[in-house]
Amino acid sequence: MALIQCRPIGSRLRILFITWTRLGDAVLSTGLLDHLAHREPQARITVVCGALPAPLFRAAPGVERVLPLAKARLGGHWIAPWRACVGTAWDLVVDLRDTPVSRLLRARRRHVWRRSRRPQHKVAEVAAVAGVDPPPAPRLWLDPPTLAAAERLVPPGAPVLALGPTANWRGKEWPAERFVALARRLCDADGILPGARIAVFAAAPERERAAGVLAPLPPDRRIDLIGRADPLTIGACLSRCALYVGNDSGLMHIAAAAGVPTLGLFGPGYPHIYRPWGDHTAVVAAPWPERGPRPKGPVMMAQVELQTVAVAAEQLWRRLQGVARGPDQEADQGEGRSRQHEGD
Repeated sequence: MALIQCRPIGSRLRILFITWTRLGDAVLSTGLLDHLAHREPQARITVVCGALPAPLFRAAPGVERVLPLAKARLGGHWIAPWRACVGTAWDLVVDLRDTPVSRLLRARRRHVWRRSRRPQHKVAEVAAVAGVDPPPAPRLWLDPPTLAAAERLVPPGAPVLALGPTANWRGKEWPAERFVALARRLCDADGILPGARIAVFAAAPERERAAGVLAPLPPDRRIDLIGRADPLTIGACLSRCALYVGNDSGLMHIAAAAGVPTLGLFGPGYPHIYRPWGDHTAVVAAPWPERGPRPKGPVMMAQVELQTVAVAAEQLWRRLQGVARGPDQEADQGEGRSRQHEGD
């Protein structure tokens, strides 16, 4: 476990915040952390999270330490954070994982996640752990070095359409050729983003899968952001984009937290729990069968039609731009074969 040192805070109030190792879940917990930091502005906060999302917290207010987990067998990855935290008398422990760590530390107060029988969005579930209502929206803390790095990766110029064509499971990925066709429609002369540049985002190990989207794009208008930066810098890059369209993934949640108009594409996932959060977002989801077994992921993603996604992207863009939609844009929803939802 490599310790990420953040800026020192001059207060004795100490908060331990244990969040998820997966990128998307960790992003969805940032709203609660931000709420705690503003409620206790002099607090000294330690965050325990996965190695991948750890950079998201490096500039968070009040955070003095980030303890990234290195996955080990039989729960052995919890030993290192326990050793790092056991010598401290904590004022508040917030444990979104119900880990053994939170039960083996001295703490005046504890907020520990418990499984609920009532399904709700992950952001609302996180807020409920600490009794916070309404749920605080996920957010990113973009410091000047991160913003400067993003400006180098996405330099000023024409508007940018951001695409997220990969996910942590191939069964959640929309066909690459449809992303390409969508980009052409949205960025053509009569599209909502005429002449826009097109940025393709993915993790480094996903380059081969994302190449099917990147390669067909015009070389003078494409921006390759595959494995180019850590998640916080990617968030800053997304904040410079005009619109994001991507699969159900951690990147989708980063885009929404960055404030970009975000359209999420869902097949076998659960949009009522994991949809992008905020009124600047929307979702297109494959239809679920009323009876019988659920189709395999690639089959469901193939049922998300290009026309439906294009219309949803155009409607989201126009809604946020304050442009009235015409009757033809209201009517065509892919013959009802996909489900489209507005933001929370």
